[in-house]
Amino acid sequence: MTTQPRISAEDLRALLGDSLYSEVVAHFAEKTDAPREFVERQVTECLRYLYLVSRHRDRLSGLFLPVEQDIDEIWHYLILQTREYRTLCEERLPGKFFIEHRSIAYEDYQQEPGREQALEEALRWIPLYCQEFGPFDEGALAHWTIVRFLHAQMGLSLTDIAALEPMAV
Repeated sequence: MTTQPRISAEDLRALLGDSLYSEVVAHFAEKTDAPREFVERQVTECLRYLYLVSRHRDRLSGLFLPVEQDIDEIWHYLILQTREYRTLCEERLPGKFFIEHRSIAYEDYQQEPGREQALEEALRWIPLYCQEFGPFDEGALAHWTIVRFLHAQMGLSLTDIAALEPMAV
């Protein structure tokens, strides 16, 4: 049974607006020399991250960002567009609150929680992502660190990953 995503990439692009979306894609395509399609996917995954934090603030706020550094850089760029970012957070995303950014190096994060806590936090994202956007696809693997790890290192299929549930607390 195929589950249709509730929130499409087009829905997210509309939340950002065509003008800012095009600006962000053009900026990062030029900066990184990455193919435009890849950069568009990066922007989509960044918006998916922000959507999840906004919609599920109670479960995700303050957790480690489980995406690649490039996604974090896109988020930084959006934050610098202060008026548009505030509008995105407070008027367009479902939680209607300003999403603040707190930087922490991955090395520092690894020292903070224990391995089990890190896994529990990572597993909060996966079911929520699948619930909102449908299962991860091959295109998402380059952007979501934990999903790529589960797929490549642990041998889980994308179907197995989509079936994961949060750990019991």
